[in-house]
This record gives sequence, structure tokens and C-alpha cells, in this order.
Amino acid sequence: MTLNGPGSRLGHSFLLVLSLAATLLLTGCGSASALDQPDALERADPGSCDAYGSTATNVREWAVDGGLDPRETSKSLQQAIDSASRSGGAIVQLPEGVFTLERPLVVKSKVSLRGAGPATVLKAGPDFLEFEGPLGGHPLITTNGAQNVTISQLTADQSGDQLDGNLPGRLHEYLVDVRHSTNALVEGVTTRNPYTYSIAVVASSNFCVRESRTIVTSSGRYDQLDGIHITDSHDGLVEGNTVDQRQGADGDDGLVAQALGASVHDVTYRNNDVRGGSHGSGLQLAVGTHEIYNITVDGNRFWDSPDGIKTGYYDGGTAAVHDVTVENNEFFNLQGPWLNFHGDLENVVVTDNVTCQAGTMMLEDAPGNVVANNVTSC
Repeated sequence: MTLNGPGSRLGHSFLLVLSLAATLLLTGCGSASALDQPDALERADPGSCDAYGSTATNVREWAVDGGLDPRETSKSLQQAIDSASRSGGAIVQLPEGVFTLERPLVVKSKVSLRGAGPATVLKAGPDFLEFEGPLGGHPLITTNGAQNVTISQLTADQSGDQLDGNLPGRLHEYLVDVRHSTNALVEGVTTRNPYTYSIAVVASSNFCVRESRTIVTSSGRYDQLDGIHITDSHDGLVEGNTVDQRQGADGDDGLVAQALGASVHDVTYRNNDVRGGSHGSGLQLAVGTHEIYNITVDGNRFWDSPDGIKTGYYDGGTAAVHDVTVENNEFFNLQGPWLNFHGDLENVVVTDNVTCQAGTMMLEDAPGNVVANNVTSC
């Protein structure tokens, strides 16, 4: 993760077919099946989330012929999204295939951008870095300012293996960037080849990131490659995701809650399978001048990371961390502590966790802290 504030972290023929589906197709929290991860912890039913995203039921199928260049692909797909939003909302349905983009894609209010699964690939093209997103970064997909929006069932490839993403503003916006949004759902999204955070939720409320997959495979190209990063946001759920920041050497934190420009509160991390990168942790509560509170970390598996869950302090921040529950998690094969909380703490509950080859627990004394029923079992 970065140390800076959230604003800085922060022709060819084509065919566009618009059609209304005869059958109502709903996009919601329960629409995706679990990702197949053979080594993952067996998860309970992830249940429901309050962020249901777009409620659109009419489907507009977007189709292109094989001759489209990145410029025309970006233009036609953005036109489809804009038209769907202006009409009051629709599902923009993408087929299987690799679709190369020239510039960032902006998902608008009441739109569901839905692929056919991981084989639907949106990929940054060779000239992608010549075009900026709304805040001067290079997101592949952003929801900047959108309300009631869904991104689902697709692969987002930032092409960090082919492009040199080390530009000014690299961390202004992120690969999949949910920003200034309310009721946003990211579901069944696979990210690859990042040069920024993979999935980020920034200055947003009522959000859900679930059943998605992040991966970092690069080495020696980038730093601060977090997996799922929540900044200055509240009332959200991060659930059932597979986060692997350590197949290459560049990965940083797997999960992050960062409070620099506003508090992060009422966020649940549940049933995620997380391997933090060699430069990071499984989960970091990154504190600035605003508090982090009402955080639940339940039923996750943290493994093969430098450490498990920790507090970190940035930009001179000393704000409080309070009302945090860490329960029913597995921690194994960690180089450092499985939990390391210090600073201005209150009501930190750490119960019913299982550790194996996971270092120690470090929790400073504070009012309301509870530690119980944590066991080592290998």
C-alpha cells in the first residue's frame, strides 16, 4: 500500500447489437457460484450483502466483429454503457473473447457490466497509458460517481506485464476502481497483470466485493500492489474472494482498510482466502487521521504471508482503531505475527482462531479487549 493521501493513491467496422431480453435476468448478490480454488478453505454459504448493485433486468447484448481495433472497441463499448444509463439502466452483456481497450471504461449509474465468465477479458491495449481516467490515473474500469452499479463475471487485465505502468498518477486510480459510488457490486471478477491495486473501493458506501480473484505474478516491476483495498469507505462486505499477491515478488497487502481522508467503518471481511505479497500482510488496517471501527474479520484463511493482520500508521496518523472482531479465522505459514495491533485501541475481540506455524499474537492492552479460545493446531 502507499503512504500518500487517497486522492493521490490513491476505420474498422463494428457491430453493436441492442436487444431486450424476453426473460427477466436479474443481477444480484447471489448470482455467482463460488470460485474453484482447490487449496482454499471450505467456505460456508456466503449469504447476502446489502449492496445489490444495478437492479436492471433488460439486457443489451454487446457484440463486435473480430476486426475491431482498441479505439473502436473502447468507443462502441462506452457508447453501449452510456446508452444503457440514459435509458434508465440495463445489463450490458459481453460475450466471451478478448476485447482490447484504448482507454479506461467508465461504468455509469444503473448499469450492470456483465461478462460471460472469466473467458470475457477486457484488456489494456498498447496505447492505453496515453489516456487518463477521471482523476488522472489509468484504471481499466471505473465507476467514478456512479450509483447502483454492477461489474461482474469477467476478467480485467491491466497489461502490466506488457506496459510500463510506472507513470505519475499510477496510484491515483486502480485496476477495477469503485469510487464516489453508492450501492456498488463487484462480483465474479478476475484481475491480472496489475500495476496498481487490483480492486479498490474509494470514498464509497454500501458496497460489496465478492467471489472475485486477484493475482500478482510480476517481479521487480512495481510496488504497492494490494489485492482488495478499501479506502475512506463504509458499510461494505468483502466476501468469498481469492486473493493471491505472491505468485510474483511485487505483491503487497492482500486486504486493506485505509482511513486517511475519512473513517472506514462497518466493513466485514468474511470467508476470503488470502495470501499477502512479499511486501505486505494478509490484512492491514491502515490508520491516518481518521478512525477505523466496526470491522469484522470472520472465517478467512490467511496463509504464506509475511504476517497476518496488523495495524499500520501513515501520514502522521494516530487515530483510534476500535470495535474490531477477529474470529474463526485460520492463520498458517506466516513469517511474522498472526496478529499485531498497537496504537489507540479499544474493544478488540480476538476469539476462536486457529494458527499453525504463524508466529505470535501481539495485542496491546486496551479497554474492552477480549482474547479467548485461540488455538494452535498443525
